[in-house]
Amino acid sequence: MASFEQLRHKPQTELSYPRELVVACVPMRSNVNISTIARTASACGVQKLVLCGNNKLISKIARDGASELEIVVRRTLGPALKKFKDDGYRLVGVEQTTNSQSIHSYRFEERTLLVVGNERLGISEDVLAALDDVVEIPVYGLPHSFNAATATSMAIYEYCRQYSNY
Repeated sequence: MASFEQLRHKPQTELSYPRELVVACVPMRSNVNISTIARTASACGVQKLVLCGNNKLISKIARDGASELEIVVRRTLGPALKKFKDDGYRLVGVEQTTNSQSIHSYRFEERTLLVVGNERLGISEDVLAALDDVVEIPVYGLPHSFNAATATSMAIYEYCRQYSNY
C-alpha cells in the first residue's frame, strides 16, 4: 500500500520557456474574483493580467500572484485587444454563445489572450466581435454557468495541460 506525507508548498515547477498566455478581464463586479484569477494565473505561470475599470487585487486572496504578475490596467478592453491581436495573439473568450466551442475539443494556440467576462453581463457584443474564438465549459447541473473566477481557472488549466512545457 502506498504511503503519502503532505508537503506544504512544494517548490515551483520550472517552465522550459515562458507561457505565452495573457488573461484579460472586462470590468468585474467582484475584487474577490479578480484576485482569485490573479492567484490562479500566477500559479500557472501566466506573466500578464490585463484589468479594466477600477478593480483592485485583494492581497490575502491573490497571495504571491499579486507580485509575480505584470498587471496592466486599461479603461476599456478594445484598444488592448487590438494591440495583442497585432502582436500575433489569438483572442479567445470564455463565454456561452451561439457559436462557442466546447473547451473539451478546443485546441489553444500557444500565443493566446484569454478574455474573461463580467459575472452578470458576460462579454459585451463589441468585445465578442473582436474575438477569434469563444470557448465554453459544459455545465451538467444548476446553475447554468460557472462563477467567472472558476471558469477562468478551468480555462487557464486547460491551456496549461495543452502546453505543459516543463
